[in-house]
Amino acid sequence: MSDLRFQRPDDDATLRDWQHVHNTIIPTHLLSLDEIRDRAQRHHLEVAYLGDVLVGCSTVRPPTDDTATATVIARVLAPHRGRGFGEELYARGLDRARELGARVIETVVLSSNEDGLRFACAHGFVEIERYVLPGETVPWIDLRRA
Repeated sequence: MSDLRFQRPDDDATLRDWQHVHNTIIPTHLLSLDEIRDRAQRHHLEVAYLGDVLVGCSTVRPPTDDTATATVIARVLAPHRGRGFGEELYARGLDRARELGARVIETVVLSSNEDGLRFACAHGFVEIERYVLPGETVPWIDLRRA
């Protein structure tokens, strides 16, 4: 276990940190601070730090349908990958999704994020859908944990 510190983004500084990780890893779908504030009301967001160094962020979209499907997304900045931080973010997200009643776990990865796809596949996810959002050119991939 590393010395990661996790925090829910609850002020402009931590919201900006979450935004930085998201927008760095998902450059085709940049989010404004207001959009992130909205997401923080609907989803469980966390930011991960190693000491004072920003490492990554996560999103858990709670179950919203009869299938009790939740979406768990873990993002780690490139310089910090391969050190188990994604494992910790993912495990925390998975625990949170289960606390919220999830029976099915999905994730979504931008197709150009090869590290993210590798991580998802290594954790038992299989592709269920591929699509391009309006105004974008890079496909998104929805994956479900087998």
